[in-house]
Amino acid sequence: MEIAIRPKLDRADVEAIVVQHLPGPVEFVGHQEFKDGFFNAAHALELADGRHVVVKVAPEKGLKLLRYEVDLMATEIECFERGLAAGVPMPKLHYGDPEGGVMIIDRLKGVTLPNARPDMSHADLLAVRREIGVLSARFATVTGERFGYPRKSGRTVADTWSESFLAMIDDVLADIAENGSPLPRPAEEIAALITAERDLLDEVTRPALVHFDLWDGNVFVERGESGWRVEAFIDGERALYGDPIAEIVSLSFGSDEETAAAVDGFLGRQMTAGEERRLALYRIYLMLILVAECDVRGFDEEQTAHQLEWSTESLVKNLALLEG
Repeated sequence: MEIAIRPKLDRADVEAIVVQHLPGPVEFVGHQEFKDGFFNAAHALELADGRHVVVKVAPEKGLKLLRYEVDLMATEIECFERGLAAGVPMPKLHYGDPEGGVMIIDRLKGVTLPNARPDMSHADLLAVRREIGVLSARFATVTGERFGYPRKSGRTVADTWSESFLAMIDDVLADIAENGSPLPRPAEEIAALITAERDLLDEVTRPALVHFDLWDGNVFVERGESGWRVEAFIDGERALYGDPIAEIVSLSFGSDEETAAAVDGFLGRQMTAGEERRLALYRIYLMLILVAECDVRGFDEEQTAHQLEWSTESLVKNLALLEG
């Protein structure tokens, strides 16, 4: 799918990046462009010495982006550096340039979870779901200096989680208003419902690292002699410092049984009533992002209609939970 903001690079462009930033001599014997991402350009290169790397390049500066998307490559590089240091399985980071918007990482050997599902038994799938929960919990062991997105501007950075999260909500609602994106409720009502939860948000006192985008397409798995296992997580550009419970938003996109396995791995217990309520807030935030990005990505009509329908349905459900 062609995405309006994704950089258009050819093989020569990405080979030049690798020659400049990887120790040489470097000789290339293969190339593949990944076209399923919605933001960065991503190209795989096979080197004659056996190395396989992926080059990611951020959209050009000055393009129309959502407010939270500024400095996303810097965010992803920080997520990789700190996640790897905490033992999170992620591709090795060979080079990262936050200012230039470039990173080079190892290419993984496995496949994404959606591609593996047809070959997995139900028991395999539940075991992998639980392992995803266990491994993703390592992100939350990393503590940030303050809450919010790790951006140069400091926008959304705050000493309390409520102040930071409410700034995130303000930003995405401003994006939606600016682009005229459709909402199931007036933006003022949505903001008021979330603001009313300020005290609940401030039960979170430690700014933990949250990947916040661990949907199945960002989880690579591989099959070994003892069965399927998680190989690594990718795409940390939505990472932030906040409530670890926010990680469960994308961990719970599967069936109820799969969600229970992931949450058990992540927490090792049932969520409290307060955590369930905070989770509804974070689902609302992600769905607002999905609504807003339809107007800046350049999706085709079918993708836009599907994403708006799905995100709006979730918004209606979770706003009702807050009122209930």
